[in-house]
Amino acid sequence: MRRNPRPPAVSEQPPPEGCRPSTPGWRRWLRRLLPVVVVVLALQTVSGQIPGLDQIEPVVADGELAWIGVALLAEILSMSLFARQQTNLLKGVGVHASLGGALALAYTRSALSISMPAGTAVSAAYAFQRFRRWGASREAATAVMIMSGVSSFVALALLYVAGYLLIFLASPVSTWQAQPTLTLAVLTVSAGTAALLVRHRLRARASLTIDGPVNEEDLDFLATAPDPAAGDAGRPTRSGLVRAQLRRLGQLLRDVAAVAESMPRRHRTAALGLSALNWLADLACLVAVAQAFHLPLDLLQLGTIYVAAQLVRQIPITPGGIGVIEATLLAALTAAGAEPAAAAATVLGYRLLSCWLVIPAGLTTWAFLRRADRRATAEPATAPEAGPAATGPVTATAAVPETTTVAAGTKTVVANG
Repeated sequence: MRRNPRPPAVSEQPPPEGCRPSTPGWRRWLRRLLPVVVVVLALQTVSGQIPGLDQIEPVVADGELAWIGVALLAEILSMSLFARQQTNLLKGVGVHASLGGALALAYTRSALSISMPAGTAVSAAYAFQRFRRWGASREAATAVMIMSGVSSFVALALLYVAGYLLIFLASPVSTWQAQPTLTLAVLTVSAGTAALLVRHRLRARASLTIDGPVNEEDLDFLATAPDPAAGDAGRPTRSGLVRAQLRRLGQLLRDVAAVAESMPRRHRTAALGLSALNWLADLACLVAVAQAFHLPLDLLQLGTIYVAAQLVRQIPITPGGIGVIEATLLAALTAAGAEPAAAAATVLGYRLLSCWLVIPAGLTTWAFLRRADRRATAEPATAPEAGPAATGPVTATAAVPETTTVAAGTKTVVANG
Protein backbone atom coordinates (compact mmCIF):
# COMPACT_ATOMS: atom_id res chain seq x y z
CA MET A 1 0.00 0.00 0.00
CA ARG A 2 1.37 3.41 -0.92
CA ARG A 3 1.36 6.12 1.68
CA ASN A 4 -0.74 9.17 0.92
CA PRO A 5 1.19 12.43 0.68
CA ARG A 6 1.01 14.86 3.55
CA PRO A 7 -1.33 17.84 3.17
CA PRO A 8 0.70 20.74 1.71
CA ALA A 9 -1.38 23.29 3.57
CA VAL A 10 0.35 22.43 6.84
CA SER A 11 3.76 23.62 5.60
CA GLU A 12 2.59 26.42 3.34
CA GLN A 13 0.55 28.37 5.90
CA PRO A 14 2.41 29.56 8.99
CA PRO A 15 0.77 28.87 12.32
CA PRO A 16 -1.12 31.71 13.96
CA GLU A 17 0.75 34.02 16.24
CA GLY A 18 -0.89 32.74 19.38
CA CYS A 19 -0.02 29.09 18.62
CA ARG A 20 3.68 29.36 17.83
CA PRO A 21 5.77 27.15 20.12
CA SER A 22 7.86 29.97 21.50
CA THR A 23 9.40 30.01 24.95
CA PRO A 24 9.60 33.30 26.84
CA GLY A 25 13.06 34.57 27.60
CA TRP A 26 12.56 34.50 31.35
CA ARG A 27 11.74 30.78 31.22
CA ARG A 28 14.91 30.01 29.28
CA TRP A 29 16.99 31.93 31.80
CA LEU A 30 15.15 30.19 34.64
CA ARG A 31 16.02 26.77 33.22
CA ARG A 32 19.67 27.82 32.94
CA LEU A 33 19.95 29.38 36.38
CA LEU A 34 17.91 26.83 38.32
CA PRO A 35 20.65 24.13 38.39
CA VAL A 36 23.21 26.71 39.52
CA VAL A 37 20.92 27.95 42.29
CA VAL A 38 20.20 24.39 43.43
CA VAL A 39 23.90 23.50 43.59
CA VAL A 40 24.72 26.69 45.51
CA LEU A 41 21.90 26.04 48.01
CA ALA A 42 22.95 22.40 48.42
CA LEU A 43 26.56 23.38 49.10
CA GLN A 44 25.43 26.14 51.44
CA THR A 45 23.39 23.59 53.40
CA VAL A 46 26.47 21.45 54.11
CA SER A 47 29.01 24.26 54.19
CA GLY A 48 29.68 23.70 57.87
CA GLN A 49 30.25 19.98 57.32
CA ILE A 50 32.78 20.22 54.48
CA PRO A 51 36.28 19.67 55.88
CA GLY A 52 39.40 21.18 54.42
CA LEU A 53 41.87 19.42 52.19
CA ASP A 54 44.34 19.16 55.06
CA GLN A 55 41.77 17.05 56.93
CA ILE A 56 40.80 14.86 53.96
CA GLU A 57 44.35 14.05 52.83
CA PRO A 58 45.28 11.91 55.89
CA VAL A 59 42.05 9.92 55.51
CA VAL A 60 42.69 9.30 51.80
CA ALA A 61 46.32 8.35 52.47
CA ASP A 62 45.19 5.86 55.11
CA GLY A 63 42.62 4.30 52.77
CA GLU A 64 42.84 0.64 51.74
CA LEU A 65 43.48 0.19 48.03
CA ALA A 66 42.05 -3.32 48.06
CA TRP A 67 38.59 -1.98 48.94
CA ILE A 68 38.95 0.72 46.26
CA GLY A 69 39.60 -2.05 43.74
CA VAL A 70 36.48 -3.88 44.95
CA ALA A 71 34.49 -0.67 44.52
CA LEU A 72 35.78 -0.26 40.97
CA LEU A 73 34.85 -3.83 40.07
CA ALA A 74 31.39 -3.35 41.60
CA GLU A 75 30.78 -0.26 39.47
CA ILE A 76 31.93 -2.07 36.31
CA LEU A 77 29.55 -4.90 37.22
CA SER A 78 26.74 -2.37 37.69
CA MET A 79 27.22 -0.99 34.17
CA SER A 80 27.38 -4.52 32.78
CA LEU A 81 24.09 -5.42 34.48
CA PHE A 82 22.44 -2.33 33.00
CA ALA A 83 23.68 -3.35 29.55
CA ARG A 84 22.29 -6.86 30.06
CA GLN A 85 18.95 -5.36 31.03
CA GLN A 86 18.89 -3.48 27.72
CA THR A 87 19.80 -6.55 25.66
CA ASN A 88 17.17 -8.58 27.52
CA LEU A 89 14.41 -6.06 26.75
CA LEU A 90 15.53 -5.79 23.14
CA LYS A 91 15.45 -9.55 22.82
CA GLY A 92 11.91 -9.45 24.16
CA VAL A 93 10.83 -7.33 21.17
CA GLY A 94 12.74 -9.47 18.67
CA VAL A 95 16.01 -7.50 18.38
CA HIS A 96 19.27 -9.31 19.17
CA ALA A 97 21.94 -6.82 20.24
CA SER A 98 25.44 -7.79 21.27
CA LEU A 99 26.55 -7.28 24.86
CA GLY A 100 29.58 -5.26 23.72
CA GLY A 101 27.43 -2.82 21.79
CA ALA A 102 24.95 -2.52 24.67
CA LEU A 103 27.79 -1.91 27.14
CA ALA A 104 29.24 0.81 24.91
CA LEU A 105 25.78 2.36 24.66
CA ALA A 106 25.38 2.22 28.46
CA TYR A 107 28.61 4.17 29.04
CA THR A 108 27.77 6.63 26.28
CA ARG A 109 24.29 7.26 27.64
CA SER A 110 25.62 7.75 31.16
CA ALA A 111 28.25 10.22 29.96
CA LEU A 112 25.68 12.20 27.99
CA SER A 113 23.28 12.25 30.93
CA ILE A 114 25.96 13.43 33.35
CA SER A 115 27.86 15.97 31.29
CA MET A 116 25.22 17.80 29.24
CA PRO A 117 22.35 20.15 30.10
CA ALA A 118 19.07 18.29 29.69
CA GLY A 119 21.29 15.23 29.59
CA THR A 120 18.44 12.85 30.37
CA ALA A 121 16.57 13.87 27.22
CA VAL A 122 19.73 13.80 25.10
CA SER A 123 20.62 10.35 26.44
CA ALA A 124 17.13 9.03 25.73
CA ALA A 125 17.17 10.41 22.17
CA TYR A 126 20.57 8.84 21.51
CA ALA A 127 19.40 5.46 22.84
CA PHE A 128 16.25 5.66 20.71
CA GLN A 129 18.31 6.26 17.56
CA ARG A 130 20.66 3.41 18.49
CA PHE A 131 17.78 0.99 19.04
CA ARG A 132 16.33 1.98 15.68
CA ARG A 133 19.71 1.40 14.02
CA TRP A 134 19.86 -2.03 15.58
CA GLY A 135 16.56 -2.94 13.95
CA ALA A 136 13.85 -2.04 16.47
CA SER A 137 10.65 -0.46 15.24
CA ARG A 138 9.54 2.90 16.54
CA GLU A 139 7.07 1.35 18.95
CA ALA A 140 9.52 -1.31 20.11
CA ALA A 141 12.32 1.21 20.75
CA THR A 142 9.96 3.43 22.73
CA ALA A 143 8.66 0.46 24.71
CA VAL A 144 12.18 -0.68 25.60
CA MET A 145 13.15 2.78 26.85
CA ILE A 146 10.00 3.20 28.94
CA MET A 147 10.16 -0.31 30.35
CA SER A 148 13.83 0.15 31.23
CA GLY A 149 13.09 3.31 33.20
CA VAL A 150 10.05 1.82 34.90
CA SER A 151 11.95 -1.36 35.82
CA SER A 152 14.80 0.67 37.34
CA PHE A 153 12.47 2.87 39.38
CA VAL A 154 10.32 -0.04 40.57
CA ALA A 155 13.41 -2.05 41.51
CA LEU A 156 14.77 0.90 43.53
CA ALA A 157 11.42 1.31 45.31
CA LEU A 158 11.26 -2.42 46.07
CA LEU A 159 14.78 -2.33 47.50
CA TYR A 160 13.77 0.56 49.75
CA VAL A 161 10.67 -1.32 50.90
CA ALA A 162 12.68 -4.50 51.48
CA GLY A 163 15.30 -2.63 53.50
CA TYR A 164 12.69 -0.94 55.64
CA LEU A 165 10.95 -4.26 56.22
CA LEU A 166 14.24 -5.67 57.48
CA ILE A 167 14.50 -2.78 59.93
CA PHE A 168 10.91 -3.33 61.03
CA LEU A 169 11.39 -7.07 61.53
CA ALA A 170 14.58 -6.45 63.52
CA SER A 171 12.89 -4.04 65.93
CA PRO A 172 9.16 -3.69 65.22
CA VAL A 173 8.17 -1.77 68.36
CA SER A 174 10.85 0.91 68.18
CA THR A 175 10.40 1.29 64.41
CA TRP A 176 6.64 1.75 64.77
CA GLN A 177 7.10 4.29 67.56
CA ALA A 178 9.72 6.25 65.61
CA GLN A 179 8.02 6.24 62.17
CA PRO A 180 4.38 5.13 62.41
CA THR A 181 3.23 6.78 59.17
CA LEU A 182 6.15 5.49 57.11
CA THR A 183 5.81 2.02 58.59
CA LEU A 184 2.11 1.92 57.76
CA ALA A 185 2.82 3.11 54.20
CA VAL A 186 5.53 0.46 53.67
CA LEU A 187 3.29 -2.30 55.02
CA THR A 188 0.44 -1.14 52.78
CA VAL A 189 2.68 -1.06 49.72
CA SER A 190 4.02 -4.53 50.55
CA ALA A 191 0.53 -5.96 50.92
CA GLY A 192 -0.63 -4.27 47.71
CA THR A 193 2.38 -5.59 45.81
CA ALA A 194 1.74 -9.11 47.05
CA ALA A 195 -1.93 -8.83 46.04
CA LEU A 196 -0.99 -7.62 42.57
CA LEU A 197 1.43 -10.51 42.13
CA VAL A 198 -1.25 -13.01 43.10
CA ARG A 199 -3.76 -11.34 40.79
CA HIS A 200 -1.26 -11.37 37.94
CA ARG A 201 -0.66 -15.07 38.54
CA LEU A 202 -4.36 -15.80 38.34
CA ARG A 203 -4.89 -13.68 35.22
CA ALA A 204 -1.89 -15.27 33.50
CA ARG A 205 -3.85 -18.49 33.18
CA ALA A 206 -6.58 -16.80 31.16
CA SER A 207 -6.12 -16.26 27.46
CA LEU A 208 -5.30 -12.73 26.38
CA THR A 209 -5.81 -11.43 22.87
CA ILE A 210 -3.86 -8.28 21.98
CA ASP A 211 -3.94 -6.39 18.77
CA GLY A 212 -0.47 -5.63 17.48
CA PRO A 213 1.00 -2.15 17.68
CA VAL A 214 -0.03 0.35 15.06
CA ASN A 215 2.33 0.86 12.17
CA GLU A 216 4.07 4.05 11.11
CA GLU A 217 1.41 4.92 8.55
CA ASP A 218 -1.18 5.10 11.32
CA LEU A 219 1.10 7.32 13.38
CA ASP A 220 1.69 9.59 10.40
CA PHE A 221 -2.05 9.82 9.87
CA LEU A 222 -2.55 10.78 13.51
CA ALA A 223 0.18 13.40 13.21
CA THR A 224 -1.31 15.00 10.05
CA ALA A 225 -5.03 14.50 10.64
CA PRO A 226 -7.04 17.70 11.14
CA ASP A 227 -7.87 18.56 14.70
CA PRO A 228 -11.61 18.17 15.39
CA ALA A 229 -11.30 20.85 18.10
CA ALA A 230 -10.07 23.51 15.67
CA GLY A 231 -11.89 26.79 15.38
CA ASP A 232 -14.10 27.97 12.54
CA ALA A 233 -11.17 29.45 10.62
CA GLY A 234 -9.21 26.19 10.81
CA ARG A 235 -6.92 27.54 13.52
CA PRO A 236 -6.40 25.13 16.42
CA THR A 237 -7.56 26.50 19.72
CA ARG A 238 -5.56 26.13 22.92
CA SER A 239 -7.90 23.45 24.25
CA GLY A 240 -7.74 21.71 20.86
CA LEU A 241 -3.93 21.61 21.00
CA VAL A 242 -4.04 20.15 24.50
CA ARG A 243 -6.56 17.50 23.45
CA ALA A 244 -4.47 16.65 20.38
CA GLN A 245 -1.36 16.20 22.48
CA LEU A 246 -3.23 14.08 24.99
CA ARG A 247 -4.70 11.98 22.17
CA ARG A 248 -1.25 11.34 20.69
CA LEU A 249 0.19 10.59 24.12
CA GLY A 250 -2.64 8.15 24.82
CA GLN A 251 -2.09 6.44 21.48
CA LEU A 252 1.63 6.18 22.21
CA LEU A 253 1.00 4.68 25.65
CA ARG A 254 -1.49 2.18 24.23
CA ASP A 255 1.01 1.24 21.56
CA VAL A 256 3.81 0.80 24.08
CA ALA A 257 1.51 -1.20 26.35
CA ALA A 258 0.70 -3.51 23.44
CA VAL A 259 4.39 -4.12 22.80
CA ALA A 260 5.03 -4.68 26.52
CA GLU A 261 2.15 -7.14 26.82
CA SER A 262 3.31 -9.03 23.75
CA MET A 263 6.78 -9.39 25.29
CA PRO A 264 7.37 -12.77 26.96
CA ARG A 265 7.02 -12.60 30.71
CA ARG A 266 10.51 -13.96 31.32
CA HIS A 267 12.06 -10.89 29.70
CA ARG A 268 10.04 -8.49 31.82
CA THR A 269 10.86 -10.41 34.99
CA ALA A 270 14.53 -10.60 34.06
CA ALA A 271 14.60 -6.85 33.39
CA LEU A 272 13.27 -6.15 36.89
CA GLY A 273 15.76 -8.56 38.45
CA LEU A 274 18.69 -7.13 36.51
CA SER A 275 17.64 -3.62 37.56
CA ALA A 276 17.65 -4.67 41.21
CA LEU A 277 21.10 -6.26 40.82
CA ASN A 278 22.29 -3.09 39.10
CA TRP A 279 21.28 -1.00 42.11
CA LEU A 280 22.83 -3.52 44.50
CA ALA A 281 26.13 -3.45 42.62
CA ASP A 282 26.18 0.34 42.77
CA LEU A 283 25.40 0.13 46.49
CA ALA A 284 28.30 -2.32 46.85
CA CYS A 285 30.54 0.35 45.34
CA LEU A 286 29.52 2.81 48.05
CA VAL A 287 29.93 0.19 50.78
CA ALA A 288 33.41 -0.75 49.53
CA VAL A 289 34.52 2.89 49.45
CA ALA A 290 33.15 3.35 52.98
CA GLN A 291 35.16 0.32 54.10
CA ALA A 292 38.26 1.69 52.43
CA PHE A 293 38.06 4.90 54.49
CA HIS A 294 36.95 3.15 57.71
CA LEU A 295 33.50 4.67 57.91
CA PRO A 296 31.82 3.51 61.18
CA LEU A 297 28.44 2.70 59.59
CA ASP A 298 26.81 -0.68 59.02
CA LEU A 299 25.29 -2.01 55.82
CA LEU A 300 21.73 -1.12 56.82
CA GLN A 301 22.63 2.53 57.45
CA LEU A 302 24.56 2.83 54.20
CA GLY A 303 21.73 1.19 52.28
CA THR A 304 19.18 3.63 53.69
CA ILE A 305 21.39 6.61 52.86
CA TYR A 306 22.05 5.25 49.37
CA VAL A 307 18.37 4.76 48.52
CA ALA A 308 17.52 8.24 49.81
CA ALA A 309 20.25 9.78 47.64
CA GLN A 310 19.09 7.84 44.58
CA LEU A 311 15.50 8.96 45.10
CA VAL A 312 16.75 12.56 45.16
CA ARG A 313 18.68 11.85 41.98
CA GLN A 314 15.48 10.97 40.13
CA ILE A 315 14.60 14.68 40.12
CA PRO A 316 16.51 15.93 37.03
CA ILE A 317 17.54 19.34 38.35
CA THR A 318 21.26 19.10 37.58
CA PRO A 319 23.02 16.80 35.08
CA GLY A 320 23.71 13.51 36.85
CA GLY A 321 22.66 15.06 40.17
CA ILE A 322 26.04 16.83 40.39
CA GLY A 323 26.16 18.91 43.55
CA VAL A 324 22.87 17.60 44.87
CA ILE A 325 24.00 13.99 45.33
CA GLU A 326 27.28 15.03 46.95
CA ALA A 327 25.52 17.33 49.40
CA THR A 328 22.84 14.71 50.19
CA LEU A 329 25.37 11.95 50.82
CA LEU A 330 27.65 14.15 52.92
CA ALA A 331 24.80 15.45 55.09
CA ALA A 332 23.33 11.95 55.56
CA LEU A 333 26.67 10.31 56.40
CA THR A 334 27.62 12.93 58.97
CA ALA A 335 24.12 12.82 60.47
CA ALA A 336 24.49 9.03 60.84
CA GLY A 337 27.63 9.49 62.94
CA ALA A 338 30.53 9.53 60.48
CA GLU A 339 33.42 11.95 60.85
CA PRO A 340 33.26 14.83 58.34
CA ALA A 341 36.67 13.99 56.83
CA ALA A 342 35.88 10.28 56.39
CA ALA A 343 32.41 11.13 55.04
CA ALA A 344 33.86 13.61 52.53
CA ALA A 345 36.48 11.09 51.38
CA THR A 346 33.76 8.45 50.95
CA VAL A 347 31.55 10.77 48.92
CA LEU A 348 34.45 11.86 46.70
CA GLY A 349 35.60 8.28 46.12
CA TYR A 350 32.12 6.97 45.35
CA ARG A 351 31.26 9.81 42.98
CA LEU A 352 34.64 9.52 41.28
CA LEU A 353 34.01 5.87 40.43
CA SER A 354 30.27 6.05 39.71
CA CYS A 355 30.00 9.42 37.98
CA TRP A 356 33.07 11.42 37.07
CA LEU A 357 35.16 8.60 35.57
CA VAL A 358 32.16 7.57 33.48
CA ILE A 359 32.44 10.77 31.42
CA PRO A 360 35.81 9.96 29.73
CA ALA A 361 34.80 6.31 29.40
CA GLY A 362 31.53 7.31 27.76
CA LEU A 363 33.24 9.71 25.37
CA THR A 364 35.56 6.87 24.35
CA THR A 365 32.68 4.49 23.67
CA TRP A 366 30.81 7.25 21.82
CA ALA A 367 33.81 7.67 19.49
CA PHE A 368 33.93 3.90 19.06
CA LEU A 369 30.24 3.68 18.15
CA ARG A 370 30.54 6.62 15.76
CA ARG A 371 33.52 5.08 14.00
CA ALA A 372 31.66 1.79 13.69
CA ASP A 373 28.68 3.63 12.15
CA ARG A 374 30.94 5.36 9.64
CA ARG A 375 32.58 2.07 8.73
CA ALA A 376 29.19 0.43 8.22
CA THR A 377 28.01 3.35 6.07
CA ALA A 378 31.18 3.43 3.98
CA GLU A 379 30.97 -0.25 3.07
CA PRO A 380 29.39 -0.50 -0.41
CA ALA A 381 26.20 -2.50 -0.58
CA THR A 382 26.72 -5.02 -3.37
CA ALA A 383 24.18 -7.36 -4.81
CA PRO A 384 24.95 -11.10 -4.73
CA GLU A 385 26.62 -12.42 -7.87
CA ALA A 386 24.31 -14.41 -10.11
CA GLY A 387 26.49 -15.14 -13.11
CA PRO A 388 25.96 -13.29 -16.40
CA ALA A 389 22.43 -12.31 -15.37
CA ALA A 390 23.86 -9.99 -12.70
CA THR A 391 25.28 -7.52 -15.21
CA GLY A 392 22.07 -5.52 -15.45
CA PRO A 393 21.25 -2.43 -13.38
CA VAL A 394 20.89 -2.91 -9.64
CA THR A 395 17.54 -1.95 -8.18
CA ALA A 396 17.24 0.56 -5.35
CA THR A 397 16.13 -2.07 -2.88
CA ALA A 398 19.45 -3.87 -3.20
CA ALA A 399 21.35 -0.94 -1.71
CA VAL A 400 19.28 -0.43 1.41
CA PRO A 401 21.63 -0.15 4.45
CA GLU A 402 21.27 -1.94 7.75
CA THR A 403 18.88 0.65 9.18
CA THR A 404 15.79 -0.99 7.69
CA THR A 405 12.85 -0.82 10.08
CA VAL A 406 11.41 -4.13 11.23
CA ALA A 407 8.27 -4.98 13.10
CA ALA A 408 8.30 -5.56 16.84
CA GLY A 409 7.88 -9.29 16.42
CA THR A 410 10.66 -9.97 13.92
CA LYS A 411 14.22 -10.84 14.80
CA THR A 412 17.30 -8.95 13.66
CA VAL A 413 20.93 -9.83 14.32
CA VAL A 414 23.12 -6.85 15.25
CA ALA A 415 26.86 -6.80 14.77
CA ASN A 416 29.15 -5.99 17.67
CA GLY A 417 29.52 -2.24 18.23
